[in-house]
Amino acid sequence: MFKKLGLILSTVLFAIAAFAFVASPAVAASKTVKMGTDTYQLKFDPSEVTVSPGDTIKFQNNNLPPHNIIFDQEPFKSLAMEPTKMLLTPSDSYTITVPDDAAAGTYTFFCAPHKGAGMTGKLIVQ
Repeated sequence: MFKKLGLILSTVLFAIAAFAFVASPAVAASKTVKMGTDTYQLKFDPSEVTVSPGDTIKFQNNNLPPHNIIFDQEPFKSLAMEPTKMLLTPSDSYTITVPDDAAAGTYTFFCAPHKGAGMTGKLIVQ
């Protein structure tokens, strides 16, 4: 009887261990934010993006260029474009990766040439 119980427990533990090795880890997400809407508004689309550390965000030039992407707060401030660098054509894009040590919270970003027109957004790190 004890041999049978030991065999059953061993089998269960083996199955649990095998599942732990096979289960895939969380995969980083990739998000795209259009710079200038499809309806020719000076806005980011979407203007609010929720991400996790390790995710990538592609800022894609869309309409009404030139555009750039500037963050006010670290750790994103150092990932922003140089204020004088601009995305000029629809195929231009700028990609950032959310740092692994990014604290949960809301970080604002904007397009320098169009900030006065309201071209701002929020990056929400979970």
